[in-house]
Amino acid sequence: MDSQPDDETAADEVIPKVGAGEDSPLGNAGQETAHHWLTPGVLGVGCASLFSDASHELVTSLIPSFSSSVLHSGPAALGIIERTSDALTGIAKLAGGQLASDPRRRARLASGGYLGTAIATAAIGVTTAVWQFGALRAVAWASRGIRSPARDTLLTTLAHRDTFGRAFGVERAGDNAGAIIGPLLAAGLVQLVGIRTSIFLSIIPGVLAAVAIIVAAREARSAVQESVERHPMRLRLVELRAAGLLRTLAPIGAFELGNVATSLLILRATDLLRGAAMTATSATSLAILLYVGHNVAATVTSLSAGFAADRFGIRKVFRLGAAVYVLGYGVFAIGPSSWLLLLLGFVLCGIGIGAVETAESTAVARVLPDRLRANGFGLLGLVQAGGDLGSTMVVGVLWALMSPAVGFGYAAVWMLMAGGLSRMLHTRGERAAV
Repeated sequence: MDSQPDDETAADEVIPKVGAGEDSPLGNAGQETAHHWLTPGVLGVGCASLFSDASHELVTSLIPSFSSSVLHSGPAALGIIERTSDALTGIAKLAGGQLASDPRRRARLASGGYLGTAIATAAIGVTTAVWQFGALRAVAWASRGIRSPARDTLLTTLAHRDTFGRAFGVERAGDNAGAIIGPLLAAGLVQLVGIRTSIFLSIIPGVLAAVAIIVAAREARSAVQESVERHPMRLRLVELRAAGLLRTLAPIGAFELGNVATSLLILRATDLLRGAAMTATSATSLAILLYVGHNVAATVTSLSAGFAADRFGIRKVFRLGAAVYVLGYGVFAIGPSSWLLLLLGFVLCGIGIGAVETAESTAVARVLPDRLRANGFGLLGLVQAGGDLGSTMVVGVLWALMSPAVGFGYAAVWMLMAGGLSRMLHTRGERAAV
């Protein structure tokens, strides 16, 4: 047993609780807000994530059928469009962080980003050529990226430092819940109105997301002093490094290099179920239902992980999430044909992502002062997007050249490394909240 005390616990004993001061935008109301953390603004951010994710997941669920049966494009074109859009998201997050470093821009960036995502996503329904679909998908995903640092920085303005975990847990839970609602809406709407109209209707939850973030931004504006200094656009890497962000990003980067796209989990489950004498259609349908179980687990875990991060520390939540992911990948590497065991694998991965994503955002928020948080969230987004893209590509290649077990084993090694590096998570005197 390690005889040294956990850094977070030790910090609790020597660093006073933040209740006011320059790092607490809530000022003298900080102590009261720590006990009344679930404000309309925090709920607004959570609802924005829920509505927006429901909107674009509705369309994402229909894209394979839309691209093949309506646009008559093949899987190669779809793969290029999706990977290019994912890369644009990471670049846009980095740029969005620089833009959101000026508090005056945050509300416009967040609301404009949500609205841009909604319009571009719904407009996919009018496309008649694959290049049009690709262009709109890129605009939608770039809008998603540019809004994220502004949204996350607004959330830190709305929450007290001691409740950052809970606030980000609400945001992550909303995002994961939207990933449940979107595919279910798609399944129902496509039977009633067809593919194109279903895609058009995705604008409704998308616009509701923009309205929800505007509500949150108004509350955040009242919490910030009017004479806020304007910050120029720059990466501020020297200041971020001095604040400890690069150290914090080391375990996060290791985790993201093992965080494969859930589409590979669905593909693995589909192949295994087909091997158990299921038809291709039945196997695909069941695999998608198992994926819903993944999102349910992620939603519930995000909320509980937020409370745990505030009460017991970020490192413990991050380690637990990485360890559970190793178990989940172990299930997919072994390759059972039982749907119950596959459901266990999906649930374990859902628990892992719900815990770690909440811990990552909370860690960045706590390690940085308010003036650097937007830049920090932008850099975090770039690391997440780059790591996810790299991990999915490598695992896909290992799967094709060797076996799925080797691919998932590779991803599990990165999760083990992330857990080992978790002691590098630096949180500037994190204090447990009661």
